[in-house]
Amino acid sequence: MEFLFALIIGFFLGGAAGYLGTLMLSQRMALVAGPLGHLTLPGIALALIFNFDVSLGAFPFVILGIFFIWLFEMNTKLPMEALTAIVFATGVAITFLFLPEEKTVPALIGDISQIQFLATFLSVMLSLLVLFVTKKIYSPMILAGISEDLAKTQRIPIKKYHFLYLLCIALTVALGVRIVGGLMTAALVAIPACAARNVSTNLIQYSYSGFFFGSLSCILGMVAFQFTNLPIGPLIVIVSTLFFLLSLFFKK
Repeated sequence: MEFLFALIIGFFLGGAAGYLGTLMLSQRMALVAGPLGHLTLPGIALALIFNFDVSLGAFPFVILGIFFIWLFEMNTKLPMEALTAIVFATGVAITFLFLPEEKTVPALIGDISQIQFLATFLSVMLSLLVLFVTKKIYSPMILAGISEDLAKTQRIPIKKYHFLYLLCIALTVALGVRIVGGLMTAALVAIPACAARNVSTNLIQYSYSGFFFGSLSCILGMVAFQFTNLPIGPLIVIVSTLFFLLSLFFKK
């Protein structure tokens, strides 16, 4: 039953991450999920020490990090990459002050051995929320990325949409640490998006291909885990990378 729950989470979360990843790649922010994944490590550490859900532990820390990044971006001229690096490095430093050594591997590479119905239900609902919000802000964010002045003439609330965009990233990262750990969350959004870009000829194909590659990578990675008992996070990333390599032969 736990494996079935994992497959359901993999389908919805992988799809949401891949879909969001196509927007992040267009905004040149695909790697931001990596540092934010590291930022979840203090929450994962607390969850593992006190035996509660890792996503529940990760979420407050990544939301706090997103808030600080957004606040700093609004009040400084520093690029988001630099601000993200400052915040995530602080989070990692705090983590390794108190994380027991035996808990380090599950925190870094993911673990699906204790997934329950409630965690599955919440993961699916939040993944659908990410899909819905991302779809709503997709076109305005693309336009703002091309020309912020043009977006303002269309009366697009850029700051509001940008905050919603960061919130979607935070949710995806917090949920993703369950299956790939805090070390490889960038792979959930970046690699399917890159594969999707290779095989797509328009924006609609691109976004939905990201969903397809993201979902299929998670499902096949979990199936491989069931047969090999190798760490699930690296397996999902390797499957996703194989899809990217195959996409090179069908590049549009």
